Amino acid sequence: MKLTFGKANSKLQKLEVALQAKVITFSLPSGYACPAAKDCLSRANRETGKITDGVETVFRCFQASAEAIYKNLREMVWQNFEYLRTFGNDYMKMAQTIHESLPEYFNVCRVHIGGDFFNQAYFDAWIEVAKMNPTKIFYAYTKSLNFWIKRENEIPANFVLTASRGGKWDFLIDAHELKCSEVVFSEDEALQKGLEIDHDDSHAATGKKSFALLIHGTQPKGSYAAEALKAINKSAKVK
Repeated sequence: MKLTFGKANSKLQKLEVALQAKVITFSLPSGYACPAAKDCLSRANRETGKITDGVETVFRCFQASAEAIYKNLREMVWQNFEYLRTFGNDYMKMAQTIHESLPEYFNVCRVHIGGDFFNQAYFDAWIEVAKMNPTKIFYAYTKSLNFWIKRENEIPANFVLTASRGGKWDFLIDAHELKCSEVVFSEDEALQKGLEIDHDDSHAATGKKSFALLIHGTQPKGSYAAEALKAINKSAKVK
């Protein structure tokens, strides 16, 4: 059995153009494989697709919304998740499985459109995968900062991590001066915080500075996030 990788979505197609590279993606179930999620915690029921938001959710995870719509996507990410968990804490077996499942041709892999590093062994497995493929770039947004910090001095240069604000371990971002991303609700908010907005994932894949991401995806009706998204979309049409 092999794990399933995906193609670049519309945003990552821009990254392909920017880097002149072939981008692939890997995903696990949003929310269920995100042990440190807080602000964006959302889950799509595997069978029905119905979304449930966390009690502290500020904005809905965009990939959970996609999983809610597409049953084949839900099944794919769950198969990946279940297969990886059969290895327990054997990170080398996980790494070998991931390595052997990689598509034949790619330059850049975004680790997790949905999901996150769900335990230390799985995080360690990706370190090994990056070492096995030194000419490729592997990059990930993560809220599992506890796993990152434990291996802070062991991460190869081609495994590019961005701390995703809004999780249970945010205090580690400033304590360890980690590059981070922050979801903002307007361009003005990003400007006020002195953050550039990443429109094509280039900041995440190759950048070294912290940056902002504009709120996106499908947001709960009537929520602050939904109103902010409406204003962003209206502004984009005017431009």
